[in-house]
Amino acid sequence: MTLLWLRLAVLLYGVAALAVLPAALYDRPRWRHLAVPCAVAAALFHFVSLAETLNAAHHRLPVETHEVQSLLALILGLAFLLVYARYRSVSIGIFVLPMAFIFAMLAAFRPGQETFSAPIRTGWIFLHIVLLLAAYGALVVSLLASLLYLIQERRLKSKSARRWLPPLDTPLETIDQIALKMLLFGLPCMTAGLLIGSVIAQEDYGAKYFGDPKILLTFGLWIGYVAMIFIRRASGLRGRRAVYLSSFVILVVLFVWAANQFSAVHRFATP
Repeated sequence: MTLLWLRLAVLLYGVAALAVLPAALYDRPRWRHLAVPCAVAAALFHFVSLAETLNAAHHRLPVETHEVQSLLALILGLAFLLVYARYRSVSIGIFVLPMAFIFAMLAAFRPGQETFSAPIRTGWIFLHIVLLLAAYGALVVSLLASLLYLIQERRLKSKSARRWLPPLDTPLETIDQIALKMLLFGLPCMTAGLLIGSVIAQEDYGAKYFGDPKILLTFGLWIGYVAMIFIRRASGLRGRRAVYLSSFVILVVLFVWAANQFSAVHRFATP
């Protein structure tokens, strides 16, 4: 039952990590009504699992690596709840909840534990691929919209109309909104894809999966992706500067995705 409680906590951490995105970044406060209860339930199940684990091991403090990872994940989950209780803000959950999910997952799916059956595993791999492809597709569309923004802006500001620039009947504000909404669509897809891929890879490679520099860079760029959207939303950044910021992050994310294809660790065996 200990492992069952912990894996249920991992699932709830994942749901909370996804639900907090629209609540904090997309001006959808109703999503916090899903994120916060899931985080509370995850912390509760997690506490029960950790207490049973330590009791079965006959010690009060974590000693094994998976026990330390589990405790760290619980601390992160409780930190999010304490901040929310004090300030009624879920913004910190953008970063804290995915970290809690990863550390709890490392403890729940450590080597030697039973894994998914082949049919279930195949379905999760398929979902992982589809979500990431959807995220990268949204990034490409956003990048193209950003390029169109620059073209349209130059055409409107040019005193002598340049014939090689195609005429566009779409306002600059609309193009900017298309680029931003594509980013907002791609972020949940990328987040869910990375979380699912982390669970699958943990079964094959254990903690060394997170030691691959390309994988670490991927999660680092995910943080940059979130920070870029947060800056645009919080500061009201618009126009050319917003386009340059978005385009730079998008190009780097796509570059890292291409680099991951040559990673020695980022390989999933066919069931």
